Amino acid sequence: MGSDRDREVAAARARAQTVALWRYTLIEAAMDAQLTCRQRGRVVTAIAGREHTGPFGTPVRVSRKTIDRWIRARRAGGFDALVPAPRNVTPRTEASVLELAIALKKQNPARTAAQVRRVLAAQSGGWAPSERTLQRLFADHELDTRPDGNPPAAFGRFEASRVNEIWTADALHGPKVAGRPTFLFGIIDDKSRRLVGHQFTHRQDAVRFQQVFRHALAEHGLPEILYVDNGSPFVQESLLRSCARLNIKVTHSEPGRPMGRGKIERVFETIRHQFLVEVTGEPDLTRHHLGDLGELNEAFKAWVNTTYHQRVHSETGQTPAQRWADAGPPPLPAPGVLKAAFVWTATRLVRKTASVELEGNTYSVDPFLVGRKVELNYDPFDLTEIEVCWAGRHVGRAVPQQIGRHAHPKAPPEIEPDPITLTGIDYIKLITDAHHDQTSHRLHLAHLDNQASAPDGDQATPTGPDSTA
Repeated sequence: MGSDRDREVAAARARAQTVALWRYTLIEAAMDAQLTCRQRGRVVTAIAGREHTGPFGTPVRVSRKTIDRWIRARRAGGFDALVPAPRNVTPRTEASVLELAIALKKQNPARTAAQVRRVLAAQSGGWAPSERTLQRLFADHELDTRPDGNPPAAFGRFEASRVNEIWTADALHGPKVAGRPTFLFGIIDDKSRRLVGHQFTHRQDAVRFQQVFRHALAEHGLPEILYVDNGSPFVQESLLRSCARLNIKVTHSEPGRPMGRGKIERVFETIRHQFLVEVTGEPDLTRHHLGDLGELNEAFKAWVNTTYHQRVHSETGQTPAQRWADAGPPPLPAPGVLKAAFVWTATRLVRKTASVELEGNTYSVDPFLVGRKVELNYDPFDLTEIEVCWAGRHVGRAVPQQIGRHAHPKAPPEIEPDPITLTGIDYIKLITDAHHDQTSHRLHLAHLDNQASAPDGDQATPTGPDSTA
């Protein structure tokens, strides 16, 4: 109980999930149901013909046979079928051989792994590590070199033919409210131009976007594709894992080549010119004042529903509301499905008191778990409900015993600061007045000294324009 073996199993399970997510993303382009067999073959050939960044940052190549096997597995079992089975690998290459391979590569960086293998085989009399082993070895020591000229990236279709085929998301800087900056997370449906998700927040982070995205899914159904850029809110592994669980393809635009992002940019331009120009978070008699984040979101919601969704779009010839309604109500995911897709997971060792700790909180679990490693599944915005899993099975809930934090540190609530009471003190005016009083007093004393030094019967001679000869 609580042995190194338990820790190794937990680490292997987390590693396997990361590998499965990488495989899921790699073959996504070949999973389009509208591709013909010939078109799919070309996509698979393109994937197999170039080098990729592996799940742990090293360059890898995947054969076409392996890609086909992953595609068949995903069709049959979804995301879970891509999780690699545990395996025990015993190293069989001597350290001296690997050191010699590294030395050969450093001696001549232009040597490929295949060439190094030939040199090793000639030197040893026939045997040498495989080319793939040498490629991984060079990548681990940052000795790998990339061929000149990478093939152009393949982009998916960004012209939606139906509602909920493509959602595009981005962030927009909003006005300052109560002295703090705001950011608008917006998600539009490509077909209808409807804003399916929108919310102003004080933080432009992944947790806030996932909150907006989850609410949009609950209200408008599941899209087939989520199209985003490479900003930090959209590249977190937690978002990719949630989308993989819901079978939503995540497509990132290439830096400097934001193909297909024109629609969300035009929506943001409309928001700037028609909504943001009319509101302010600071005192201003020319615009509508918003005192806090709640007022800002309520005002924006009213503008979206009464103005943006009801105005005829110049390209579609319909209002976003009508175009969405013509498609019929989309199927909505069950609350339990969304909850399971967006949970966060933490691994903890159960103490002898049958308790675990998470972010400073203490929870009680079933006594039979004492000494075992368990996985805690939780909503980052609500740390009062924790589901406990052990060995891949659900084994109940953790009962809160001491709660000091109700939300994860990365998901703090949007708390407005206390209003500032103006004191009316002008420091610069205070020191200016003090300096004026001091200098005026010196001038007055100097005038008295001049009067006292004049001879008896004489008066000081006046000067100026009013003086007479």
